[in-house]
Amino acid sequence: MKTLLKADLLVLDDFGLAALTTEQQRDLLEIIEDRYDRRATLVTSQLPVKHWHNILADPTLADAILDRLVHNGYKIELKGESMRKKQIKDQSLTS
Repeated sequence: MKTLLKADLLVLDDFGLAALTTEQQRDLLEIIEDRYDRRATLVTSQLPVKHWHNILADPTLADAILDRLVHNGYKIELKGESMRKKQIKDQSLTS
């Protein structure tokens, strides 16, 4: 935990692919809370931000986590086809 708290940038990649247990939600809240306004945290997800609350089973923990992640951050939503799909399509056209 101390290493996660000290990192200048913490990347949470593919957030929301699986539901978090209550213990994992508490750990995430502790990490996010300790980093808030001190260190950068980058979250990537295939799940739209408006659905993040649904993957966190405990509504109180979900509110606390998302309040710290979403309300003081920048949100960039990408649109269009997946780059992986595009690469596969391009490869099949050149083969």
